[in-house]
Amino acid sequence: MIRLLLYEDNEKLRKSLQLLFSGMPDIMLIDVFSNCYRVKEDIQENEPDVVLMDIDMPRVNGIDGARIIKETAPDTNVLMHTIFDDDEKIFRSLAAGADGYILKTSTPIELYNAVKDVSIGGSPMSPGVAKKVLESFRKNDHHESEITELSQRENEILLMLTKGYTYKRISAECTITIDTTRTHIKNIYTKLHVNCGTEAVAKALRLKLFH
Repeated sequence: MIRLLLYEDNEKLRKSLQLLFSGMPDIMLIDVFSNCYRVKEDIQENEPDVVLMDIDMPRVNGIDGARIIKETAPDTNVLMHTIFDDDEKIFRSLAAGADGYILKTSTPIELYNAVKDVSIGGSPMSPGVAKKVLESFRKNDHHESEITELSQRENEILLMLTKGYTYKRISAECTITIDTTRTHIKNIYTKLHVNCGTEAVAKALRLKLFH
């Protein structure tokens, strides 16, 4: 049984989704919310397997909500469900830790299958979204032969990033200040030709920088 939490500020759509998932025998819809104001508390209290997350919500948007969820409960799978298919929203969501990205134009069965897929470790994406992600990686492929060798300290910090360490924990492990940690991470991004931690980890794993 998949424990599902839903965030959607559009009342009509929220009720439709609630009706959809309440009728699924293998999904338990724990609760529905119209905003992310208390997302940390929501996650701690409900312990969902999957969160279906809208992006455009007041005060705390879904991208920030996804980031808070991953900081609070890293094993919780976050599936973005949105009308936005622009590059910025897609990559900001992935950088925040989102596990999948489904457009609201998807059919009910596609959405249902995406929730099931993400619950077992998949990364479901609407076709147009997947194409944009693939194109982004292709654009960066030519940089891979130009990567500058990382220093020993940078390698240590990158390894910690792949393990999900926070800046605070990295600083403590390396006995350095958070500002120094930020400087090292900025240098890592520059050398790997990436823009965020998620991209850095993905490239490190793809290039087998660690064995």
